[in-house]
Amino acid sequence: MTEPLFDKVAVIGLGLIGSSMVRGMKKRDLAATVTGFDGSAEVRTRADVLQICDVIAETAEDAVTGAQLVILAVPVGAMAAAAQSIAPYLADGAIVTDVGSVKAAVVRNVASALPEHASFVPGHPVAGTEYSGPEAGFAELFEGRWCVVTPCEHSTDASVEKVVALWTALGSTVETMTPEHHDIVLAITSHIPHLIAYNIVGTAADLEDVTQSEVIKFSAGGFRDFTRIAASDPVMWRDVFLNNKDAVLEVLGRFSEDLAALQRMIRWDDGKSLEDHFSRTRA
Repeated sequence: MTEPLFDKVAVIGLGLIGSSMVRGMKKRDLAATVTGFDGSAEVRTRADVLQICDVIAETAEDAVTGAQLVILAVPVGAMAAAAQSIAPYLADGAIVTDVGSVKAAVVRNVASALPEHASFVPGHPVAGTEYSGPEAGFAELFEGRWCVVTPCEHSTDASVEKVVALWTALGSTVETMTPEHHDIVLAITSHIPHLIAYNIVGTAADLEDVTQSEVIKFSAGGFRDFTRIAASDPVMWRDVFLNNKDAVLEVLGRFSEDLAALQRMIRWDDGKSLEDHFSRTRA
């Protein structure tokens, strides 16, 4: 029987991503023991009923004590507090990683809270659904998906190797890049599309001349995709936008300029420019 990657893994945060990691690790025997903790007593109870972890800890201290790997699976805005809560109890040589959709801010906020005897390897699985909570997780969530690992000055080569091995074993294709480059790439590929989805669904809801039932009745595939995306966890996405502010605003500025140009083309019946633009941007 193959030895597990880790003796004990602690997962802090048992929502969609955290509970999916627990399920994936247990399915593949990647850890001898997986201990889970969530700041919500209700979520801890639900996770306990689901029996997804070997142990549901009542405190962050109990969860991380003796853990070789600690996974922070909380919203980006809660990362600093989570890191502070576990820092005094981390074992010598412990590896801390995260799953946040923003990396530069997480590096600043988390790394500074951790002791020198622990290493920090930031990570971001580019996977998810519009659902949340421990019931929403499933072991196959990361299969065939990208995971971006962004080593920083608080990472060691050995810790990066272990985190990459974990994501590879969970079925992901791992890419490494700097935290800053990650944030600009994800701003255009994920964050702005989510912002557009929230905005267009909000616009549809506010139209006085169109009823909600008509919006639902005549929704084509594109709009249904927007509504699915806009159903994502609002707390998580609030934190993403506020913590990746610079990259989001830069990309949003360029997007707004392009949108204004399209508006002018439509207003002035400039069919040729519209067609040229659509042809140039075809996938």
